[in-house]
Amino acid sequence: MTACTVIGLGEAGATYAAALTAAGHQVTGFDPVAPSTPAGVTRAATAAEACAGADIVIVMTGAAAARSVAQECLPVLGAGSCYADFTSSSPSVMRELGQLPSKADFADVAILGPVSALGEKTPLMVSGPGSRAVAELLTPLGVEIEVAEGEPGAAMAHKLLRSVLMKGMISVVVEAVTAGRAAGLEDWIRAQIAGQLAGDGQAIIDRFLTGTAKHALRRSKEMQDTATYLTDLGVPAEMTTASAAALSRMAQETAPALR
Repeated sequence: MTACTVIGLGEAGATYAAALTAAGHQVTGFDPVAPSTPAGVTRAATAAEACAGADIVIVMTGAAAARSVAQECLPVLGAGSCYADFTSSSPSVMRELGQLPSKADFADVAILGPVSALGEKTPLMVSGPGSRAVAELLTPLGVEIEVAEGEPGAAMAHKLLRSVLMKGMISVVVEAVTAGRAAGLEDWIRAQIAGQLAGDGQAIIDRFLTGTAKHALRRSKEMQDTATYLTDLGVPAEMTTASAAALSRMAQETAPALR
């Protein structure tokens, strides 16, 4: 049994916390706003309290909180423990957090798919000194984990490169179907899109249309980080920047409906 801490008990964090509890691990959680706690998870009053005595800490907050959470939690962790950051922070932020003083091994973990659809079995990529600890904990849950060579930030570099395709494609599909609906040609444009996508195309389109509004704010931040990363690489990022702007607009337009 491993003493696990999950920081952030939103949809993804609650999913992993519940799966780890079901697997027989001792799970402590912390979230300042989540209204509920998964069954079997002990909820702590602070992030630092949740991390006391933990073998592995899984951070499932938004990227904006990654630095403050790391600064609070890393100092209280003991030798041999692991701090696994699952936030969609930029590679440079992951490198910075991995260099903060701590006895714990740092792991940069990139989620390569929708947790809402795949649950705790969503494929992951991990890099950094804590990679082995993450793999040993989550592989028995049925997770496909790829270890990226290099320091913390390497996993997120792979994810952000993938995001150039995935988040851009999602935005294009939403725009095309919205325009098709306005023109009275939604069925036709859906068929055109489905013909370009492998697998169950209509189900993929429906997931894009329903999931994008729900997660637009987080995805817009990820695309901003992706644009920064491409700029660092010297690569033009017009479409990535446009996707970030479109997702930010969607978040503002849908915020009242999601409250």
